Amino acid sequence: MVMNSTHVSYFALDVYFDLGGFKHLYFFIFLLVYVFIVGANMLLIVVICLNRSLHEPMYMFLCSLFVNELFGSSGLFPFLLLQILSDVHTVSVPFCLVQVFCLYTYGSVEFTNLAIMSYDRYLAICHPLQYNTCMTSSKVTLLIAVIWLPPVLAVLVSVCLTASLQLCGSIINKVYCDNYSIIKLSCSDTTVNNIYELVAASVTVYAPVSLIFYTYTRILNVCFSGSKQTRQKAASTCTPHLASLLNFSFGVSFGILQTRFNMSGVQNMVQIFLSLYYITCQPLFNPVMYGLNMSKIRVICKGLVLGLAEV
Repeated sequence: MVMNSTHVSYFALDVYFDLGGFKHLYFFIFLLVYVFIVGANMLLIVVICLNRSLHEPMYMFLCSLFVNELFGSSGLFPFLLLQILSDVHTVSVPFCLVQVFCLYTYGSVEFTNLAIMSYDRYLAICHPLQYNTCMTSSKVTLLIAVIWLPPVLAVLVSVCLTASLQLCGSIINKVYCDNYSIIKLSCSDTTVNNIYELVAASVTVYAPVSLIFYTYTRILNVCFSGSKQTRQKAASTCTPHLASLLNFSFGVSFGILQTRFNMSGVQNMVQIFLSLYYITCQPLFNPVMYGLNMSKIRVICKGLVLGLAEV
């Protein structure tokens, strides 16, 4: 990517403030969070991959979700840890664009992954007799490609469009790089960028959310008209998914509000919490939620932990 801007070679992240003697404490806390995210998600990925009893569509989509949690958190935490220890909170333009690609891809993949998982639950609950015929291994592979490829391509084009802008400012009011914040710093025409952002959001956010809304409307109809056993099955498999969706949507809404509105009157700590919520809480939330609520995963993880304790 070639930068047309001759004015800006780095960005200053303006939300950071002097932590004083608490610098190393915050570093240690975020390091522990990152270690837990990596450990928990890696554990569940290994458990799903190595146990043939979990080689079912639902668990394959879960594995894709856990991979995305690792991808998104790795796009943030190493950078965040360096910034906490640093006295100068700046980042080069190329690296900033790479981080934008990682974080926006993470967010987009999260929505498409949750949408495909809702489609899988819709088939399992509303069309149980046709489920195995519909959800073949080749279709699972195709759906995993649908989860990842459109968001990656959409975000890549968005980042390339942003890289072509001439920038006349260098201050980003966040603790990490944000595409909309960079676009606002442009002194060239951003019409193409803004139109494309709407189109990309339609593909990677609005379409998946619409699919989730449709599938859960159908699932609820079946649950209310079905037997007690059907309702119990729906509750056991859909509750973690709905909780994950609500948590992520809640966090993304925080991020959008912070980016789109003037937050100068809000304390720095609150701004930092709002901007970090969806990237830190979701990778923590998903492995705990699915690990505790999915009985097959819970039993295998418990056996693995007990086996390691005996050794």
